[in-house]
Amino acid sequence: MSRKIGLHWFRKDLRIQDNLSLARLASQVDELVCIYIYQDESNQHNINTLHKSEAIGKHRLNFLHQTLQDLDRSLGNLNHRLVVLSANSLEPIDVITDTVKALNVTHLGAEWHCGFNERSDWQHCKVAVSKLNPDIEFIQENSSTLFNASQFPFSIENMPATFSPFRKKIEKYCEVDQVNEPVVALPPMSDILAIENRVDVANLFVRPNYYENLSGGPGLAQQQLTHYLWSTDHIASYKETRNGLDGWDFSSKFSAWLALGCIGPRQIYAELCRYESERTKNDSTYWLFLELLWREFFHWHHFVHGKRLFASSGVQQIARSTNFEHDTFLKWQQGQTGYPIVDACMRQLLETGYMSNRGRQLVASCFVHELGQDWRYGAKYFEYQLIDFDVASNWGNWQYLGGVGADPRGHRQFNLQKQTETYDPNNEFVNQWLS
Repeated sequence: MSRKIGLHWFRKDLRIQDNLSLARLASQVDELVCIYIYQDESNQHNINTLHKSEAIGKHRLNFLHQTLQDLDRSLGNLNHRLVVLSANSLEPIDVITDTVKALNVTHLGAEWHCGFNERSDWQHCKVAVSKLNPDIEFIQENSSTLFNASQFPFSIENMPATFSPFRKKIEKYCEVDQVNEPVVALPPMSDILAIENRVDVANLFVRPNYYENLSGGPGLAQQQLTHYLWSTDHIASYKETRNGLDGWDFSSKFSAWLALGCIGPRQIYAELCRYESERTKNDSTYWLFLELLWREFFHWHHFVHGKRLFASSGVQQIARSTNFEHDTFLKWQQGQTGYPIVDACMRQLLETGYMSNRGRQLVASCFVHELGQDWRYGAKYFEYQLIDFDVASNWGNWQYLGGVGADPRGHRQFNLQKQTETYDPNNEFVNQWLS
C-alpha cells in the first residue's frame, strides 16, 4: 500500500494542543508536514484604503514572527519543524497546490475558521487540489470557538441578532466541549527538499515588545494563563480592574494569543473552571467567561453575515456616513485630535500595538461622532495596528460603535470628558502618553 502523506496548513491555529484538525490528520497518515504560508503585508497603503487583503503592521508582524518561532520550537519537541513558505509573489492556494504536488499529499488538513475570507480560501483550495488528485481527503475541524453550531438551541441562520439573548440561550442549553487529549507524538516528517519558497523561520526578524510579556507563541500563552489565574489570582478581581487603560495585570491579555490561535478558548475555559473549583468562583471569574462569550457571539455573528461585516451599512443595512478626510484620519491615527483621552489612547496604539477595551470604545466613538468619519477606516486601521486583531471581534465591535451592527441601543456616543473623569481622574494615563 502507498504511504499516506498528510499536510497541515496552519492559519489562525498556531498551536499543537487542542488543535482538532491537526490531531485528526496526524491519526490518519504515515508522514506529516506542517506548513504556514507567509505573506509580508506590512505596507502603508493598506491603512488609508479599504483594500480586500488583510493589513498587517509592524506590531502584528512582530507578534506573528515570535509565534511562528515558538510554534517551531514546540514542533521540535516532537521531532518536527514548521515549514514556512513564502507567498509574496503567489496566491496562497498556488502555494498549497505546488506543495501537494511536490509531496504527493493524500490528506490535507486545516482548522475551521469563522472568517468569510478564511472559509472562501479553504473552499477554493479544495477545488484546486481536487483537480490534482480527486481522491485526496480533506480534514477540517473546529477548535477555534467554545461551541459548534450543532450545539446551539437555534438554527445558525436564526441566531439571535444581539448579545444578551444569545448569552441567555447559550448559558441555559449549551456545554463547552472538553479539551482534546494532549498530543505527545506526531507521524514522522516527509522529506521537504522538494518544496520550494521555504523561509527559515529562525531568520524572521523579532524585536522586543513594548510590553515585555506580550510576546507571541503557544508557550507564552500558557505562561500567561498560569500567571493571570494561578500565580497572581488577578482573575479574582477582574471585574473591578477590567476598565484600566494601561499596565499588565488589570486584564487577562488573552486576546492576543487567541487571535492567532496560540491558545484555544476551550483551554482557557477549562482552566477557568478548574480555578473556580479549586480557588474561588465570583463575579470576576464569571466576567471572564462573559468575555469569552462575547468573542463567541462575534465569531458566529460573522459566520452568519459573512462579507456584510465589512459593508458600510453593516448587518443592519443602515445608511451611515461614508465621509473620509485624509487629514482628519491622519490626526486621529497620530493622536492629534485635541481630545486628550483619545489622543493618549491613539499614541499608545501607535507606539505599542495595544489599546485597552475601554480605550477602543472611546476612540471609535470619537472617530464616528466627533470626527464624523466612516467607521470602516477606523476598523481597517485597528486591523493594521492591533497585536490582538481578530477579524470577527474587531469588525463586529466597530459596527457596534458605528451604529450599523449588533447594538440594540443604536448609534451610541460616549461623553469623552465624563469618561476621562471616571477612568483617568488624575490624568495619569493622559499625561503619560501626551507628555
